[in-house]
Amino acid sequence: MENLTFAVPCLFGLEGLAANELRRLDLNGVRAENGRVLFTGGPEALVRSNLWLRTGERVLLRLGVFPAATPDQLFEGVRALPLEDFIPKDGAFPVKGHCLDSNLMSVPNCQKTIQKAAALRLGEKYHMNRLPATGTKFQLQFSIMKNTAEIFLDTSGAGLHKRGYRAVGNDAPLRETLAAAMVELARFRGRDPFLDPFCGSGTIVIEAALTAKNRAPGLARGFAAERYPWVPEALWQEQRSAAIEREFHGDYRIYASDTDPRSVDIARANAKKAGVSGLIDFTEADAVTRALPAAQGVLVCNPPYGERLLERKEAQALYRRLGGRLERETGWGQYIISSEPEFERHFGRKAAKKRKLYNGMIPCYLYMYPENKENKRK
Repeated sequence: MENLTFAVPCLFGLEGLAANELRRLDLNGVRAENGRVLFTGGPEALVRSNLWLRTGERVLLRLGVFPAATPDQLFEGVRALPLEDFIPKDGAFPVKGHCLDSNLMSVPNCQKTIQKAAALRLGEKYHMNRLPATGTKFQLQFSIMKNTAEIFLDTSGAGLHKRGYRAVGNDAPLRETLAAAMVELARFRGRDPFLDPFCGSGTIVIEAALTAKNRAPGLARGFAAERYPWVPEALWQEQRSAAIEREFHGDYRIYASDTDPRSVDIARANAKKAGVSGLIDFTEADAVTRALPAAQGVLVCNPPYGERLLERKEAQALYRRLGGRLERETGWGQYIISSEPEFERHFGRKAAKKRKLYNGMIPCYLYMYPENKENKRK
């Protein structure tokens, strides 16, 4: 089981970051594709990727790829897969997935076909007419695109963005994987002061603290593959211990503020649950009028977008005020995500770089203003 292929689905725009993470984990065969990253390895690679990935959504084991233009092709393709190597005789194997640009476009029909084929294969291998399906759940996933089927086994369970620290959130929480990507794109490693003046539920600063400490983001949560008999329990214990030993223990200057006292309370509670509350200074303050905590540092934030007309005008006014406030702070790198297409005009400066990202289904750009750069006024 050392030459398995895994797929890591990502939010669009994060594929390169996830690929770099996997390479830093010394995993093999890393290849970024549209919406996902592939890599190869065995059970150890499965464990390490689940524990350490900050920007990937989950780790899927690819069981097979085959043509599937008809129901018969789909059935026979699944029946030919070595499912017994991964699913025991009492395992439950629910099926979910999606179809795109293919002859087979009914997801419920494809689910039934895959379920029947998997049951037949496992029944034949275990010499059973009826499988009990009373044991551990082995979630099967399928993707049928342009008449090619891929069958996966989910090793993560809950999505990797669910670190386990955000019990509650505000009205518009930022997904943890996107927040981690913003921290990575800002090149924050814990050496400089870090500020989010629109902290909301605290996701960005918590991800910054986890990055600064080099804490594995999956350390405090469980994974589906911990119940898989072919992934040794000792391997999870070994990799978790190794992750703890790799943590840093420095003095970090991470600051968070929001005008909403309830959001500040929520963020503080989430940071406590994440085990990083002692690393973050939370304050109730206005982003435009608050004093910056140092002469230089890194500012990363997710200000209000304003999806409705009135809210959008308010957001645009906020961008103008914020841009005027931050224009003279040349010692601070500024990284601001927004869905506003005219953000640079309202902010008052053209970004040195911008990167298209998705906050859920909302297309956004991360506008990047590195420190000590003279940005040309539009």
